[in-house]
Amino acid sequence: MSDLRTRVGDVALRSFVMTASGTAGHGDELSAYGELSELGAVVTKSLAAFEWEGNRPPRVTASGSHMLNAVGLAGPGVERWRREDLPALERRGASVVGSIWGRNVGEFAQAAAMMRGANIVALEVNASCPNLESRSQIFAHSAEATRGVVAASLIADVPLWVKLSPNTPDLVAIAAAALEAGASALVLVNTVLGLAIDIETRRAVLGNGGGGVSGPAILPVALRAVFECREAFPETPIVGVGGVSTGEDALAMVMAGANAVEVGTASFANPRAPWLVQRGARKWLDRHHVDTIQELVGVAHE
Repeated sequence: MSDLRTRVGDVALRSFVMTASGTAGHGDELSAYGELSELGAVVTKSLAAFEWEGNRPPRVTASGSHMLNAVGLAGPGVERWRREDLPALERRGASVVGSIWGRNVGEFAQAAAMMRGANIVALEVNASCPNLESRSQIFAHSAEATRGVVAASLIADVPLWVKLSPNTPDLVAIAAAALEAGASALVLVNTVLGLAIDIETRRAVLGNGGGGVSGPAILPVALRAVFECREAFPETPIVGVGGVSTGEDALAMVMAGANAVEVGTASFANPRAPWLVQRGARKWLDRHHVDTIQELVGVAHE
């Protein structure tokens, strides 16, 4: 049987398949559908240093086979999460990647400081959120702003994985700034900006207006981001996310240069998706007589 174990820098994972932030809840919600300990890690929904209600409803809508969301990073805050949700993940034997966000650099620093000492293998810094100190421009659309939130989050004293946005032509330069500031790995990518219109009401469907598109349509976008960053940073650990629905999708991410992948929107259609992706990838590896997933990392560049 093929070996699915991988490493993201100094972090050893029992499988290259993880959940994606925002799609598996804050705790052990998916445990009814599979053993969390069999996945590489559970990545939590992004948490701030404070409780946050998120955007006004409606927050989610379908767009064909894809999803458009403007949830607005609703969550209980780091303190409550550590008290109420993390223990359940620990009991399940899950490896946990915490995820944080903030409206300014100071709030990232607060959230990271509150994560210090938590039983997590890494901290995903969600740089794809609005920066209130810069007219709500997305942090990950600016090299300087990304550098700032990564540097501020180093206080967590765990490996930092910085999650970047595909909605910029400067992705490689922004990734370079994140790495220079101390990021241990790149997480590529977050949702693609989009909009849905209700032609009967003649208004935007979502309460916040626009939102982020996820699902199968963004797989080519994510693959290109992973490929270009692997080309630019041959030794940098990369986690691929965006549109992964099958084992074949996950393997394409790995071949583009990802050391691991995250499964997100597919879990809304079928909560067993992370395990199904993992099983499908293993079947492909066995059928093609590939012994380890690590043999395929970046082979599309050869």
